[in-house]
Amino acid sequence: MEQRESWATRTGFILAAVGSAVGLGNIWRFPFQVGEGGGSTFLFVYLLFIALVGFPAMLVEFVVGRRTNRNPVGALSELGQGLWQKVGWLFVATGFLILSYYSVVAGWTIRYVLIGLQDGYVGNVAGANEQFGSVASGLDAVLLHAIFMAAVIGIVALGIQKGIEFSVKLMVPAIIAITIGLAAYAFTLDGAGEAYAYYLSPDISVIVNEFTSVLPGAAGQAFFTLSLGMGVMITYASYLDEDRNLVEDGLAIVGLDTLIAFTVGLIVFPILFTAGIDPGDPGAGAIFVSLAAAFAELPFGGIIGAVFFATVAIAALSSAISIMEVVVSYLIDEWDVGRVPATVVLGVGLFIVGLPAALDIIFVDVYDLFVNNVLLVLGALLVSIFVGWIVPELGRSELRKGIGDLGIWGTGWIWLVRIPVIITLLVTIALGAMGYYDFLTTDFADWLNETL
Repeated sequence: MEQRESWATRTGFILAAVGSAVGLGNIWRFPFQVGEGGGSTFLFVYLLFIALVGFPAMLVEFVVGRRTNRNPVGALSELGQGLWQKVGWLFVATGFLILSYYSVVAGWTIRYVLIGLQDGYVGNVAGANEQFGSVASGLDAVLLHAIFMAAVIGIVALGIQKGIEFSVKLMVPAIIAITIGLAAYAFTLDGAGEAYAYYLSPDISVIVNEFTSVLPGAAGQAFFTLSLGMGVMITYASYLDEDRNLVEDGLAIVGLDTLIAFTVGLIVFPILFTAGIDPGDPGAGAIFVSLAAAFAELPFGGIIGAVFFATVAIAALSSAISIMEVVVSYLIDEWDVGRVPATVVLGVGLFIVGLPAALDIIFVDVYDLFVNNVLLVLGALLVSIFVGWIVPELGRSELRKGIGDLGIWGTGWIWLVRIPVIITLLVTIALGAMGYYDFLTTDFADWLNETL
């Protein structure tokens, strides 16, 4: 059996976790989720979820992973009894499904980098939508899906220190530097003032009136962007030493991830408002249509757009390697498969499962809405119930390692997990499941009727 790896440095772990969190969730999903949710209204609810639900739930996954030094399946099998031993399978299945279509969307970003440097973006929404349609589906999308998946396979096959840790030490600082530079540029645009008002002035009445749509969207986005509910943080924490302060590490990860997501809004919305494009246009292709059309209206828009989409591609890669590591670690730990063959076989399987999303964009929504509205929240809910109610003392004792006496804070964390976190997740999954059912019976049913 291969000797289990560990992180070489604390910085490597934090950057890897941030790299997982700062992916397509921050740059692809976040702008169109904010737009669909009413701008600052969604942002306000999202930030509340990050602080009150996301951070405590991250600590839950940390303590499970470090306690066992195993992947999600192995970790829950070791700690749980009965049905609780099977919960880890949900994380592996969720990560597998996410990466299958995530790779397709990441492929789009590669093509949009090339468009910005070569042909240029189309300067009206209708034309940009047609351009996106030619990129999002078909043989080109399949090829780009394959190229991105090959890059992920190559990095993960090299291992924790030589592959994942080395790559994120390059990618994450680059993402931070580029987003700050683009935000400074966006600040100079004519539409910046109007955009900031839209993005930064929440209307509480909108939250009250639209909570059934804002709540599951904001919760799903919080868990997606923090890589919660898919086993990533369990897996990454399983490579940690016992002397690490999980609270400090968690705060650093959540803080950096949220800062980058917030900064992306400071980039995207000034560009959209300057070009006179509605930020509320919904759908998975929002930034590829609306934002690309906006870039076409700006001086040097092709170059700026290429830089932006290159940032998205880098972020997608840093996140994708973490998701693949969840399933690879399962194959290594539980089946004693070598890292290289495990990664290659898994990558081929992911490519095949993602083919429907590459051939028709409707399947991106089929996968994405199911993952965000149901699977991610369900995974976070179950592991929160497990740690909060089934093995609370185990959770507290693991959290104490590297910190010392938690005092009242340890009890406070457990009760925060037991009541606010779990109740919020229960409400969210109920609303999310209803929303997904509505999608299946409307948009997807219409697609089936037109196709068959």
